[in-house]
Amino acid sequence: MRAVVYDEFGGPLTVREVPDPAPAAHGAVLRVEATGLCRSDWHGWMGHDSDIVLPHVPGHEIAGVVQAVGAEVTGWQPGARVTLPFVCACGTCPPCLAGDHQVCDHQFQPGFTGWGSYAELVAVAHADLNLVGLPDDLDAVTAASLGCRFATAYRAVLAQGRVQQGQWLAVHGCGGVGSSAVMIAVAAGARVVATDIAPAALDLAARLGCEATVDAAAVDDVAGAVREVTGGGAHVSVDALGSATTCAASIRSLRKRGRHVQVGLLPAGAGGPGVPMDEVIARELEIVGSHGMAAHAYPEMLARVESGALRPDLLVGRRIGLGEAGGALAAMGEPSSSAGVTVIVP
Repeated sequence: MRAVVYDEFGGPLTVREVPDPAPAAHGAVLRVEATGLCRSDWHGWMGHDSDIVLPHVPGHEIAGVVQAVGAEVTGWQPGARVTLPFVCACGTCPPCLAGDHQVCDHQFQPGFTGWGSYAELVAVAHADLNLVGLPDDLDAVTAASLGCRFATAYRAVLAQGRVQQGQWLAVHGCGGVGSSAVMIAVAAGARVVATDIAPAALDLAARLGCEATVDAAAVDDVAGAVREVTGGGAHVSVDALGSATTCAASIRSLRKRGRHVQVGLLPAGAGGPGVPMDEVIARELEIVGSHGMAAHAYPEMLARVESGALRPDLLVGRRIGLGEAGGALAAMGEPSSSAGVTVIVP
């Protein structure tokens, strides 16, 4: 099969022929119909993830068709259209037994713990537990955006952030996760203020229904601007980018007893986030992380997509082939003049 491969962190990303994967007894092999280009893959390419073993194929946002299944798989047959979370659970560890598959002790992550989906085929683990069937009318390009960014934002806003109708949500960073968070919060009846340094990202947030935007490149105090817009601070704030600056601004933009949700990755090599703990204590703020969403939680989200309440298709910005994927991934370390999600169609 053809796949995008790198042999060193930060090194060339080339398309080459590699051996086809075979399914584990409990796993499956998917023919990739579409896969998202995600900043998490950029972090992996940069060497920020200790699970990656070189050479490596990135990619973890997948929509595809089951090509083959292992001998122990009972719930899936070749030909089924599926997606899956970027965290594949084992089903037997204590977090899994409690239903918290997204923090499985033995998780498999395509594109991180194993080769990923910037390829024509990809192997996945524990297929009966992790695969999610796709509605017939949901196209592969839209479905590919669900497995990481959209599902992550869905859980971050509604489950971890617990945003309620009429409350203010601040979104710091309006890339794939951030724009998804805007859409999901607006659909839930929340009032949203979005911050970013890119005009295109702010324009997209406005089109998705956010009530106000803050150009982080044009103001000295982003948190102060958010507090002014929201009349004292957001009830919930999400750092959807992952930087010391956005993390601190997200926390400082909250009203008393507000909730900060950290979604964007903060690699250790980039230094500490400088959390303003004095403000956390004085205003009794809540800080939570959010790490994807378990496969068993997908039906609720997919039902809202099928009903038209959520429109992840509106977030897709461009489609590219495998030959363009390496350059597009490398460019994710730089500010972008475009908005929306880029999807690779092998």
